[in-house]
Amino acid sequence: MIEIKDLHKQFDDNYVLRGVNLTINQGETLAIIGPSGCGKSVLLKHIVGLLQPDDGCVCIEGKNISDLSTSELYEIRKLFGFLFQGAALFDSMTIEENITLPLIENGYNYPQSKLDKIVIEKLELVGLPGIQKKKPSELSGGMKKRVGLARALVTNPKYILYDEPTTGLDPIMSDSIDELIVELNKQIKVTSIVVTHDMFSVKNVADKVSMMHEGKVYYSGTYNDILNSSDIVIKNFVKRTVI
Repeated sequence: MIEIKDLHKQFDDNYVLRGVNLTINQGETLAIIGPSGCGKSVLLKHIVGLLQPDDGCVCIEGKNISDLSTSELYEIRKLFGFLFQGAALFDSMTIEENITLPLIENGYNYPQSKLDKIVIEKLELVGLPGIQKKKPSELSGGMKKRVGLARALVTNPKYILYDEPTTGLDPIMSDSIDELIVELNKQIKVTSIVVTHDMFSVKNVADKVSMMHEGKVYYSGTYNDILNSSDIVIKNFVKRTVI
């Protein structure tokens, strides 16, 4: 379980998070929506300890991560996989080198034979078998997202964070990524947090939806709750993103 309690964050004069409260239960897929600049990506960075709050806390499985030592925080981070918005692959590395990087950097010390086996397994899981020797420049945008997801899965995380997973993809590939998110939740029982502005994706993947507005969680409910809300702020957001 992830609990976010009265979280505040300010950068100079920009007051981004203004008291965020949110609970993500084990095994669910939460979509976080909201207009650009409302703090969605900043919230993700707090969840994995890349940013420290000015006030409030993020608790992972009962532990306030702000109170952890550096080594303890690294251990908590091993529970997470992170799919970055642009996949964030290293162009100079092969696909297999990109995927195994978290294992090598975190000192897993696996023999090469085991690393090779893990790469094959994760690429099959995201529907891209046999591409481990290719470079990112040889892949389409959708394939890069899938490789980024394979890398996010390489440590067998309990939680996966998705930052705009369908941005820049055509509708067919977006649907494919959505299907993959749903299938992964069924297969490996991860807890997923999906930051997105794509309401079609929200409909496809989310058990619960939380909308951020002016640095806070403005509303939480199901996709249908959001879509049918009479609240003017929610209606205006949905109108801009669905039509």
